[in-house]
Amino acid sequence: MLPSITELERKEDALLAPYAVKHSLSGGRIFTESSQEQRTCFQRDRDRIIHSKAFRRLGYKTQVFVNSEGDMFRTRLTHSMEVAQLSRSVTGYLDLNSDYAEALALAHDMGHSPFGHAGQEALNTLMKDHGGFEHNCQTLRIVSALESRYLEWNGLNLTRLTLIGMLKHARIYEGDVQLHEILEQRKGKSQPLEAAIVDTCDRLAYLHHDFEDGLDSGFLEPSDVLALAPFEMARIALEKQHGQSFTGARFALKARILVRFLLNDCITDLIETIKGNIATSRVETMSDVLSLSHDAYPVANSPAMKERLTVMQKFLHAKLYRHPNVLRMSRRGERIIENLFFEYNSRPDMMPEHYLTRTKVDGTARVVSDYISGMTDRFAEKDSAYLSGIG
Repeated sequence: MLPSITELERKEDALLAPYAVKHSLSGGRIFTESSQEQRTCFQRDRDRIIHSKAFRRLGYKTQVFVNSEGDMFRTRLTHSMEVAQLSRSVTGYLDLNSDYAEALALAHDMGHSPFGHAGQEALNTLMKDHGGFEHNCQTLRIVSALESRYLEWNGLNLTRLTLIGMLKHARIYEGDVQLHEILEQRKGKSQPLEAAIVDTCDRLAYLHHDFEDGLDSGFLEPSDVLALAPFEMARIALEKQHGQSFTGARFALKARILVRFLLNDCITDLIETIKGNIATSRVETMSDVLSLSHDAYPVANSPAMKERLTVMQKFLHAKLYRHPNVLRMSRRGERIIENLFFEYNSRPDMMPEHYLTRTKVDGTARVVSDYISGMTDRFAEKDSAYLSGIG
């Protein structure tokens, strides 16, 4: 039975494209709740994500640079906000459901461990005999079980369609039985357009903004970046547009303007390409979207833009992600994760009691993984130093 929708939701649905995510298709919540006249169901999902502890902790979790390395670099929190802004802009222009996209964007990194991808890889290795660790699976676990804000249920009790949109790889931890129903609904189907746009905006945001942070850190050489074809193209266009105002500006300002120019160009290309692809695919409903094959799926940049993005990605991998100082930060993070995992598996009674009680159901290793992955960079550093007797 479909959930009833409010007058506000009915009005919102009337403004959306026929193939957009509709409130009438939210699937309701696993634990039944009354609707609210003042907010749509997806606005409520977004608000629950924003008010969660896991979301707040993103402010002290690594994007590329460990939080203790400086205050000016992006964190998981600021990155998530940037992805939400881009996703709202793209979906709003295309008459898609911006509230739904915003909820997915704000939640997409909530499951990340401390110390970025290095922390995730370390935890995954440590958990190899216990179901592994993957940040998207962890995000779903957080919103469906770990967050504790209600008396009636565990988790945030998000709508089924929001949970489906968060299932990027159609995978959950085997022990997360509360998500089996959602997984079955997701299997064999493509994503809603809004979810795919969030995934694309995620990549576009970090790809462009990592150049900015890399230059601010001094890890990227300005001459190397300016010699890169996309930046050379942007420089010529901006000099033609602004003349001496651009040419004579200090480099830090020019770097921001160049990155913004490239990102704006990329987002415009994404919007225009999606519009053309939708017209060609002739989708009429969200069900049509979910039935599309990978080859016919409309959310993508143009072939020329994909080539530009590949050039930028390869450059970052060679010059920033493999920079000796970044590798040193990553290795330090891995060692901290390894130490904490060993300590808490050896003595799980050192964890807070509300974690310890879950070991009977989920097993010690999974609960230790939950505890460590929920830590901020600085808490993990402090806790590891303390347990090692050096803090």
